[in-house]
Amino acid sequence: MNKFRAGAVVVFLLATMSLLTASNAVAATAPTLGDAASFAVLGGSTVTNTGPTEVHGDLGVSPGTAITGFPPGRQVPPTLLPHAGDQAAGDAQADLVSAYNTLSAEPCTQDLTGQDLGGLTLVPGVYCFDSSAFLTGTLTLNAVDGAASVFVFKTGSTLITASGSHVEFLNGGTCNGVYWRVGSSATLGTGSLFEGTIVALTSITATTGADVNGRLLARNGAVTLDDNTVTGPTCGIEAEPEPEESEPSPVVIVSPTPTDITPITNTPTPTDSSPTVVGPGTPLPAGTTLSPTDIVFTSEPGATPTSTTITSSENPSSSGESVTFTAVVTPTGSTATAQGTVTFFDGSTVLGSVPLKNGRATFTTSSLIPGDHPITAVFHGGPGLTGSISRQLIQKVTNTGTNVVTTTHQQLVTTGADILALGLSALTALLIGSGFLLESRRRDKKAEPARIPNR
Repeated sequence: MNKFRAGAVVVFLLATMSLLTASNAVAATAPTLGDAASFAVLGGSTVTNTGPTEVHGDLGVSPGTAITGFPPGRQVPPTLLPHAGDQAAGDAQADLVSAYNTLSAEPCTQDLTGQDLGGLTLVPGVYCFDSSAFLTGTLTLNAVDGAASVFVFKTGSTLITASGSHVEFLNGGTCNGVYWRVGSSATLGTGSLFEGTIVALTSITATTGADVNGRLLARNGAVTLDDNTVTGPTCGIEAEPEPEESEPSPVVIVSPTPTDITPITNTPTPTDSSPTVVGPGTPLPAGTTLSPTDIVFTSEPGATPTSTTITSSENPSSSGESVTFTAVVTPTGSTATAQGTVTFFDGSTVLGSVPLKNGRATFTTSSLIPGDHPITAVFHGGPGLTGSISRQLIQKVTNTGTNVVTTTHQQLVTTGADILALGLSALTALLIGSGFLLESRRRDKKAEPARIPNR
């Protein structure tokens, strides 16, 4: 009996240790950025820019003092001013050093040295490279914990992404949960789409047209930009504007042709105390209810008409799968590139507003529920251009049940991957314990003295 109890204790301890080990293996912690959190771009020596780059958030350099190329680059909102070697930039750099050290100390979930990130689907964790990390194609981050998911990537030296490469999410992750601690310098390829905060020891280069949902933070070297969009902590999601204290007014939206300049007036009701006014360049908060077919556009005299088209990256798609909608705005009879804002609608519900980049706007979502979704893109109008509405695109979303994703170089993972790992570890421990008990009973039986039958 004593040996049986001892065996049970061994089984319990082994199972507990296995569970703790499995749960700790996937832990990743977001660092505290402190004063660096508001910076979309922060350099150590210089920040240089070429072309109409947009930096959504603070822009600064320290201990260097040189920021060049703004304009034609600009900060959003335009009320922000660059921090060239001032106290704010210095404080941000001090907190950046702390964040870099915190990320460096995190234990690795998996060593990916020698593997290309392209084609992988990864769950939250800490992924390490002894030297350089490369991304060719698409890296998918399966945010099984939703917006609370944290992904950390650590490189011994460089981070290099190929032209046209992408980082995308499943299950609602955001750029604020992705951190790239780079041991030397990072280079983002032409036309690539990147997610997360890069914390580089030396320098960061975003080549032509590389867009970043996140931050570019370099400790000692330069940040070099070239016709990029860097969203900062907003992750490309426009914040809802603060409501203005004013009397209720009718909804007025602008019309694409001189013959259609007819404002639409809705009489406010007790439940409609904050009517929305939409015009050129005005983003609409996600979740706003407004039918695109009710929109009428006004424009300056002589403005050029436009046309808007919309496409889907995957149609039909599966529930929980990321889908990217792309809107292209073309001025009629002109070679000019449209500038302004595009709002994407699911029926009469606003999905989000996105600024045009080279006449294109993209919006990615993984939150569409199973069914048919009528997706529309609305161009609000811009400098010298009238607004326009795309044809309706029917996005079909199928219900696939529990998401199962695989990696090119990894074991099968599911949205319940952690539970599966814990269960397998516990089962292994139980089997080991069972073998221990059986062996103990065999030894006890052999040790018993032979019994002589009663006569």
